[in-house]
Amino acid sequence: MRRMILTSSLLLALSASVMASQVYKWVDAQGVTHFGAQPPQGQQATTINTAAPPAKTVESVATPTFERIADPEQAAIDEKVKQEVASQEIERKKYCETVRTSLSQLENNPRVRVEVDGEVRRLNEEERQQRISEAKQAIGKNCK
Repeated sequence: MRRMILTSSLLLALSASVMASQVYKWVDAQGVTHFGAQPPQGQQATTINTAAPPAKTVESVATPTFERIADPEQAAIDEKVKQEVASQEIERKKYCETVRTSLSQLENNPRVRVEVDGEVRRLNEEERQQRISEAKQAIGKNCK
């Protein structure tokens, strides 16, 4: 048991030193960037800091740069544009749901009826396949 604990302790101590080894960065003659544990011979290499990255400040995490606008007019315009984009996204989702529902009905029901000029008639197979194709194109183009 002692031997196992001693071996585990030794492996644990060695693993920390391996993780702290130097990493080198260099660019070859073709302009390709390389990283390695040993620097290349005959080329200049820079060492990379493998320590943990510095913690982000609260301000940089809380608000992105584009939201820190000093001009109130620009902030109002930005808010208006955000609202317009949100409403367009809602309309797009409704459209996609409608088209997908129509496609499902066209694919699952061979007896589709439509109202044309106040008169209800049944679509023939060619018209139904055409509408299926149009619905699939609309979904591919407008829906994610």
